[in-house]
Amino acid sequence: MDEASGTVLLRTAGSAYVLRVDRAAGTVRHVHWGPPLPLADAVLLPVWAEHDNSFAGRWDGVEEYPHEGGARFGAPALEVRFADGSSPVEATVQDMALLADDHLVIRLHDRVRPLSWHLHYRVPAGGDMIERWAEFTHTGTGDDGDILLLRHDCAHWPMPRRTGWRLGAVHGGWSAEGRLERSRLAVGETVLGSRRGHTSHHANPWVSLDPGDTGEEHGDVWTVALAASGSWRITAQRTAAEQVSVAVGEGHEGTELRLAPGRSHRTAISLGLHTAHGFGAAGRAFHRHLREHVLPHPRELRPVLYNSWEATSFQVSEDNQIALARHAAELGAELFVLDDGWFGGREDDRSGLGDWTPHPGRFPRGLRPLADEVRRLGMAFGLWVEPEMVNADSDLYRRHPDWILHTPDRTATELRNQLVLDFSRPEVTTWALETLRRLVDEASVDFLKWDFNRSFTEAGAREPGPDARRVHVEHARGLYHVLDQLRSSFPQLRIEACAGGGGRVDPGILRRTDQVWTSDNTDAVDRLTIQHGFSQVYPACVMSAWVTDSPNPLTGRAVPLRFRFHSAMAGVLGVGGDLTRWTAAERAEAAELIRTYKDIRPVVQHGRQFRLLAPEEGPLTAVQYVAEDGDRVVVLVWRPSTGFGPEPPPLRLRGLPPEARYRDEDTGLERSGATLTGFGMPLPALPPGDCASALIRLRRVEPGAGAPVGEPSASAVLPGGPG
Repeated sequence: MDEASGTVLLRTAGSAYVLRVDRAAGTVRHVHWGPPLPLADAVLLPVWAEHDNSFAGRWDGVEEYPHEGGARFGAPALEVRFADGSSPVEATVQDMALLADDHLVIRLHDRVRPLSWHLHYRVPAGGDMIERWAEFTHTGTGDDGDILLLRHDCAHWPMPRRTGWRLGAVHGGWSAEGRLERSRLAVGETVLGSRRGHTSHHANPWVSLDPGDTGEEHGDVWTVALAASGSWRITAQRTAAEQVSVAVGEGHEGTELRLAPGRSHRTAISLGLHTAHGFGAAGRAFHRHLREHVLPHPRELRPVLYNSWEATSFQVSEDNQIALARHAAELGAELFVLDDGWFGGREDDRSGLGDWTPHPGRFPRGLRPLADEVRRLGMAFGLWVEPEMVNADSDLYRRHPDWILHTPDRTATELRNQLVLDFSRPEVTTWALETLRRLVDEASVDFLKWDFNRSFTEAGAREPGPDARRVHVEHARGLYHVLDQLRSSFPQLRIEACAGGGGRVDPGILRRTDQVWTSDNTDAVDRLTIQHGFSQVYPACVMSAWVTDSPNPLTGRAVPLRFRFHSAMAGVLGVGGDLTRWTAAERAEAAELIRTYKDIRPVVQHGRQFRLLAPEEGPLTAVQYVAEDGDRVVVLVWRPSTGFGPEPPPLRLRGLPPEARYRDEDTGLERSGATLTGFGMPLPALPPGDCASALIRLRRVEPGAGAPVGEPSASAVLPGGPG
């Protein structure tokens, strides 16, 4: 900090972020975000502003946290309605302070109204990330009335002045998540978001911005993301003068939060980073941050799981699950997950949700005999649950019809024959927590697959009022409370987040879970596109992927077993087919592929990821992983379809020291890092026909000083599981 000028420099491992506190103007102005520079230079940098005329907002695009009021015409980060119905805010800077753990706070308040807001900045040690959030407090008394927060963004990120701005994001739908698109940023406001009460399949709460010429491993990239699991909105603004900024917040238009006198609201965290080394470096920086600062158990290896859903659907029983568990154990699975259909009066998706006791006809002895047999077979025991939902045909709904999201004088909409329980209500989260604690304890459950199979409708409140839609923010916070308390009660418990596939994926849910179900689409070819989009921000160690039957139950595509495994081995490997129908040859091949995955798992789950060939770039898709110490390299190559044309060029690897030598573990051929990254690696011969794939394993001939990456014991894979 330079006290005289009010300049603050935030340094990350590879970038600098500069802001300036202007006490006279009552604002915090943005100065620089980009390559590193010294504080002495930062103090001298000017702040850009629009031409001074009566039609321009001289603060637009250059404030750290713009509010409504004064000559400001861009989208505000803060918009309020005071008790008298007025909205303009007039800010005054109270002070700024550096706290412990590289944490900066700037305190502002309204000049005469009872509202204060604090802007928080934090730079986690050793990384490239900046964390930002805001906190609002009603500083008045009962005589001042309530204040409504109409817009309450976590952060506003001004960008440097460039031309040719391009916006990157993912879009899609159920079973078609993660479609990556980069397109010219339009002048005006471009809004991405979700009104569904969860992050959604249709978009994900992050965007990247680049000056139009950035590639996978070169050029400037600015990426911002939101660590929140409810509805959300990201607004990218571009003016005709090429002033660009991104505002990130929870909720959407109309999601108003009421502040009574003395009450505060703290936003979720927004993450931001800059790199000069392309989209690949940006992705690896996010992966590293999530592993080092977000995930509860980042050093654990995720187990190979078997899930029974596609084999038995709702028709589960103790006998057929034990039969599947025996086959799964023979393949080498380490975790067996009993999916939907095990509870209440669950015969199909029309009944039973909310009644979390074993189905009396299917599990007359309860779940303990199945769990004990699973453990005797050498696997941990997992269970599917959907605690945020209820069927109208359930004992829970008949007892508590008022617990659902609804507006009393409107018809409650059913989707997938179910309704949403209102997790913004303490009595609902108390019930959920007590129910789950009992369930986990009775069957000694090691793993929960936590599902969420429909979006919000009729998202009102218990009492009508102007902040009735706050459930779009507060439901997710109720969910966080349940997850936090449950994990505190059962430290050995591991959880997979699922929302009909990838409908709730964000850094907020990842702080409380260990992996996510990437998509309900298990087609191995479709998954290459889905996983490519997923990897832009999220690491392979949280990307759950299954091998299922062929033809695929969703798409009908027939795919060889090896290709299906290679596709799923790019993340956290699981198996979900009907093993009782697999041939002996298929089960033997699967067992060998699982052994191979366990060998490469430390590299895939904990290594650096390089996207060598994207699915849309040509006939081949390829991804590379490099171990933390650089001693091992794994490359996966897929050719979804054949076609006439020349042989592809050698595959140029990345991230290898040029002087090192690497041996192919299968062929014994040796090449230098310089050759592998400069000339490239000749592609192995792929099997003829469509859906061909290959796995290459390289090992450094003379390992570096780092400890070798080995395979831990089963108990290290899943604490609480069998030794």
